Amino acid sequence: MPVPPAVIRAIDASKDAVYYASAPIQGLSGPIAGENPAIYGYDLKDRKDKVLVEGADHFALSSDGAKLLYRAGGGPGGGGAPSYGIVDAKPPDTPHKVGDGALNLGGMQVEADPTQEWKEVFNEVWRQERDYFFEASMNGVDWKKMRDKYAPLLPYVADRYSLTYVLGEMIGELSNSHTYVGGGDFPDLHPVNVGLLGADYEADASGVYRITKIYAGENWDAHARSPLTEPGVNVKEGDYLIAINGRALKAPQTPDELLVNAANDVVTLTVNSKPAADGARNVTVKPIGDEYSLRELNMIETNRKKVEAASGGRIGYVYLPDMGDDGLNQFVKQYFPQIRKEGIIFDVRYNGGGFVDELIFARLRRVLMGMDSARNWESGTIPGNTFHGYMACVTNHYAASDGDFFSYFFKQYKLGPLIGERTWGGVRGIRGQIPLMDGGYITRPEFSLYGLDSKWLIENRGVQPDVVVDNPPDLVRKGQDPQLEKAVEMLMEQIKANPKKLPARPPDLPAYPDNPGM
Repeated sequence: MPVPPAVIRAIDASKDAVYYASAPIQGLSGPIAGENPAIYGYDLKDRKDKVLVEGADHFALSSDGAKLLYRAGGGPGGGGAPSYGIVDAKPPDTPHKVGDGALNLGGMQVEADPTQEWKEVFNEVWRQERDYFFEASMNGVDWKKMRDKYAPLLPYVADRYSLTYVLGEMIGELSNSHTYVGGGDFPDLHPVNVGLLGADYEADASGVYRITKIYAGENWDAHARSPLTEPGVNVKEGDYLIAINGRALKAPQTPDELLVNAANDVVTLTVNSKPAADGARNVTVKPIGDEYSLRELNMIETNRKKVEAASGGRIGYVYLPDMGDDGLNQFVKQYFPQIRKEGIIFDVRYNGGGFVDELIFARLRRVLMGMDSARNWESGTIPGNTFHGYMACVTNHYAASDGDFFSYFFKQYKLGPLIGERTWGGVRGIRGQIPLMDGGYITRPEFSLYGLDSKWLIENRGVQPDVVVDNPPDLVRKGQDPQLEKAVEMLMEQIKANPKKLPARPPDLPAYPDNPGM
């Protein structure tokens, strides 16, 4: 149809016109200047495209095509509550504005029958799996029989938690990964947060808590802020935590008890170099609500330093927490500064999955084919930023989804040994959700993977490492990591056996030619 290029969110039609909603084109910092959402009507008789409502982003057409209900705002980035209005569906000469035909929904109430809703949700979930599961035979499961098996439980469902359990059990009969269920019409539970200091502490014999470790963090990143390392906070490892907000602290009471609902609020800590209030000082901090990023960063740095020390600085270490935006960011942050090492270990243990393994492999599979040079610049590789050394990958049974893929293709591409434990084994993937009537969701595994030999791969089996190494908990608690240690050992053997066959850094610049004919 001859309409302007647009990001189209919705489309519908009457006998006289085609209607669609357009969304602003997104730039790096948000919508492109001058771009606004709108609802358009394309007149099939006049063959003209007109704006029906400016500033509205969604709509519904009446069954006779005469009226149009629009929505403006309230969506992602829209801000505030949405507003609604009803206007004539015939595109006017002058576009409607948000507010025309406005509806006042302040007194609107809906009477719901949860029992009937739950029955509809149950049937909808069953249908979605039937129609979207990656293959029609449903992994060999008699899907109609599963509906008949679980439907008798519905009269006994008394809340959404129980319904979620029944739905999960039914979907679980497929014995397939990525079958998630959640959401729905839950009560607002008003969860209580606990402020965290980004530190470990232990009580001494007198019951006073001593700070044993402060996690460094990266305070320029709000998600990796470490409260006790911020400017002006005079606290160090070995100090004692005497009181919080003026309340004395001693075991068995824990610091967490005095930091309830304190995340991101200003808190006064009383600290001292000895386990007594005499001579103590007060410092002001702002606790965080989650220490995961701090502890993950500490793990990455600890492992990197272990590898550096064990290899004499010849081997690098890159941890990939997932195969999404965080994983890509960590890859860029860790990989390129270490690209001139003689070896690199990639760690995908506990990888949360995603979909970007191909982007990473596009870098790792680059083969050095030449060099370029400039008089006032160091030589560069062709292709650019090519790693020219040995690789290994460590994995375990918590490497999931695209973590499975990465482990599998690392072996298939013969980039180096895969070391550790057999992976999770869940690669049949999903692509978003179709919301249920109460706002809940399920996922439908729609995509699978098979090899060049026409055999299904990985699902329910995982990826077997080239070298199986367990990480016993007792050794891990002592600070050891047999899997990582094995990877260092194997790479060092390769480096020492072939120091010239595969140099760590690209070839040196040759002598310049003596004459133009050379």
